[in-house]
Amino acid sequence: MSTVTAAPVDRLLYTPEQAAEALSIGRSTLYELMADGVVKYIKLGRCRRIRRADLEAYVANLVPLPN
Repeated sequence: MSTVTAAPVDRLLYTPEQAAEALSIGRSTLYELMADGVVKYIKLGRCRRIRRADLEAYVANLVPLPN
């Protein structure tokens, strides 16, 4: 008997916890980035969500340090 696993969902909106996991950073670090306006987010009622495009833009704007 085989086990079927579902393919990962390609999300449009992420919770802060999901976004932090996707970026491999801590949840509190992500909340700091959101509070500083570095990572954009939207509010849906009392919930905060981060658009996939905003996560990609944040990563694209990171500057690598010289070696």
